[in-house]
Amino acid sequence: MLRLAPALLVTLLVMPVGAGLLMVLLPAFGYLPALGGDAVSLAPWRMLFDHPGLGRSVAVSYASGLVSTLLALAIVVLFLAASRGTWLDRGIRRLVSPLLAIPHAAVAFGLAFLMAPSGLLARWISPGLTGWERPPDWLIVNDPLGLSLMAGLVLKEAPFLLLMCLAALPQLRPEQGVTLARSLGYSPSIAWLKAVLPALYPLIRLPVYAVIAYATSVVDMAMILGPTLPPTLSVSILTWFNDPDLEQRFMASAGAVLQLGVTLAALLTWWLGEQAIKRLGYHWVVNGVRRRGSLAITLGGRGLLGMTTLLVLSALAGLAVFSVAGFWRFPDALPGSFTLDHWQRVLPTVATPLLNTLSVGLAATLIAAVLVVATLESATRNQLPPRAGQWLLYLPLMVPQVAFLFGLVVAAESLGLGPQWSLVMVAHLLFVVPYLYLSLAEAYRRLDPRWLQVAHSLGASPWRAFWQIRLPLLLAPLLTACAVSLAVSIGQYLPTLLLGGGRVPTITTEAVAMASGGSRRLMAVLALLQALLPFIGFSLALLIPRLIWARRRNMRGVA
Repeated sequence: MLRLAPALLVTLLVMPVGAGLLMVLLPAFGYLPALGGDAVSLAPWRMLFDHPGLGRSVAVSYASGLVSTLLALAIVVLFLAASRGTWLDRGIRRLVSPLLAIPHAAVAFGLAFLMAPSGLLARWISPGLTGWERPPDWLIVNDPLGLSLMAGLVLKEAPFLLLMCLAALPQLRPEQGVTLARSLGYSPSIAWLKAVLPALYPLIRLPVYAVIAYATSVVDMAMILGPTLPPTLSVSILTWFNDPDLEQRFMASAGAVLQLGVTLAALLTWWLGEQAIKRLGYHWVVNGVRRRGSLAITLGGRGLLGMTTLLVLSALAGLAVFSVAGFWRFPDALPGSFTLDHWQRVLPTVATPLLNTLSVGLAATLIAAVLVVATLESATRNQLPPRAGQWLLYLPLMVPQVAFLFGLVVAAESLGLGPQWSLVMVAHLLFVVPYLYLSLAEAYRRLDPRWLQVAHSLGASPWRAFWQIRLPLLLAPLLTACAVSLAVSIGQYLPTLLLGGGRVPTITTEAVAMASGGSRRLMAVLALLQALLPFIGFSLALLIPRLIWARRRNMRGVA
């Protein structure tokens, strides 16, 4: 049965994505008998291209994907080059998983509260540095160019790319390459960029592509931070899909196919950029320059990621302040009074969304953990190459959600499956599995095989060795991977909204729904609740191994 685990995992990821793409492609060309589309036509595409503001929506989606990914990757690369072995490096490594676990919507809300004309940053510098006695009439959040959206994406995707780099670096033994380059007179940062980065990037190419796909088609962050007239393409598609006029479903399907094309165009642009940098970068690697620019790299690498981390923490602090703020006139730095009224208004209404959030997240995480551990154990016993078929894990992350989730809804309706909890859980599973695998795989492979060999030499069966040796040794990384996966599930907006049909509300859907015009204080409460749930998960992931292995110090954090 263990041999079937990899095939089952791949089937779980590939079939829904393939079925969703097929079922969105047919209505895009007018064929959906359930809605009266009995013949293939180009009418949906004519409706789509006649829609006002489509070109701007496409341009913002395309640009936000490329620009935010480029900035996030540059921040991570400069940090790794400049901060190796420093206290900042050690601190950021401890924070990377918790930062990754903060849901996108929570970061977007916090950033909006921080950057708005009446937000915390403006209050902290006013009136002393600005002279402002009232908020300036500036369109910062929801700006037409999508700059605030790009900033929010950078804050969320930099921790993900950093985690992927940290997982890949042990395969390269970077210390040896840097030491050799240092012996030839290169500065530490230049040595890392020339000796390590060329070998590291191929290992993180798929995660980078996944970031581009997500950034070009994100919905929840675009609804909070992105432009509104017109919105990004993904938000427009969601609006058309939810329109009471069912004819709009055909245009929404065409838009979903167009979104897939926008993402593919962004990926192709990035690939062409890779080829250009590969040719130009070769000359830089071999030109013998040993120290030029090292100071700028060091300052930028340490400052940019430190500032990114500080912004995320400040955004969360802003959520906390707004959630208990009473009367707060501009430009006061702090509220004139504090109150728990906002919490008292929200908490009685979030019992059902909170229960749905936890039940869906825990169920998806548990199923994903069983599948991933079985797959890794099968690969270990059969001695498969470490990266064999790994690109299939990124399939749900590289295909835009709007490009196949709408098709999944159509497929479910065709099978007579209405919106329900189980469909939402399966949809979450598509995104939970890749993150859990990526978080756990490296720790699983790095476990010293001699532990198992000793167990086998004492007569233990493979299964007994698994339960009594491997699983206890991997308890800490397994719980951390589960905490990351639970956080991913908590942050899912579009799968919950579409497959649940609004009947399975979660904390995330409630928070994003309130973003369209609700009270800022109540939004802060919901966003803070959304951020607190992953924090509780990570706290338990750290606490449980310490309690279980209280008398075995070296067992507490084996990775």
